[in-house]
Amino acid sequence: MKNILIINFGGIGDEILFLPTLISLKKAYPEVKITLCLEPRSKGIKDLTDTIDDLILIDPKGKNKFFELGKLLIKARFGKFDTVISSGGNKLISLLLFMTGIKNRYGFNTGKLSEKLLTKAVVLNKNQYAAKMYHELITPLTDIKTDIPEINLEHEEKIANSVLIHPGVSKLSVQKNMIKTITPEIWAEVIKLLLENSKYVTLTGGPDDKEVIEKISELIEPLNNPNFENYYGKTKNLLDLAKLITKYEKFICSDSAPLHIAVGVKTRTYAIFGSTDDKKLIPQADFVTALKTNDDCPIKPCLWEHRQTTCEKLSCLNFNAQDIVNEILK
Repeated sequence: MKNILIINFGGIGDEILFLPTLISLKKAYPEVKITLCLEPRSKGIKDLTDTIDDLILIDPKGKNKFFELGKLLIKARFGKFDTVISSGGNKLISLLLFMTGIKNRYGFNTGKLSEKLLTKAVVLNKNQYAAKMYHELITPLTDIKTDIPEINLEHEEKIANSVLIHPGVSKLSVQKNMIKTITPEIWAEVIKLLLENSKYVTLTGGPDDKEVIEKISELIEPLNNPNFENYYGKTKNLLDLAKLITKYEKFICSDSAPLHIAVGVKTRTYAIFGSTDDKKLIPQADFVTALKTNDDCPIKPCLWEHRQTTCEKLSCLNFNAQDIVNEILK
């Protein structure tokens, strides 16, 4: 193989979870050129890795999705690719790969069509860590395994007794009524309790987090505590955020892309989980902990498993700030 096209649509978190697959391919075939086809909103992934040689930006979920998919087919047909690999469980993925005209085609087994049109249809097992699920796509190509995302940075000296907090989730999640984090009031209480325990606390976030950061700041900044820093707006891209995370002893976040970045740089991480399944979104590693409530919801985790939006009750996010802090202070 000399020229591989990888298709992986989704948010930046999905792209980070796909990194182990790319890393293993690069280790197995050091001279291969890897072109990643992804959504424009996730193009920042290229800043976090040296495994991607080129990007193709396609928006399959917008108003012009058929035009976008046509553009993908043209780029695939004229890109001189010898292999194409695609994630996704849609039954038409195999037809799309067949239409690219690329000789070697790999994807998940979604039925008889995929078995007929793909070089190898790989068994899709969603009941595992997502990075491992994606990685199984390349089992026909290599025995090399990469267990978790790897973001290679020079780690600077840690700030003593420090905690970094990133409270946000993507704006798209909010728009789709996928509530995956605690309220600004609880975040503010967590910060206050950490400050009372002599922690150096920094608050950060991206453009999507402006509203929640402002609400938290209104509750915290009047305290005028020298051990608190509002770092919102000072990270310009994902690489800046990754570098910032490496400076802190501990990191607290929601179920969102920053969680996967923190895993990639192996910072001690605590992530708020409500309606989503932590077993599918974080690795079994001693440096990352899922924070969950004991709400006894009979269908938890329900998001994606039982429903496409979050329920109104939200008992799974009824966290007590002191319980969160107690876990951090262990």
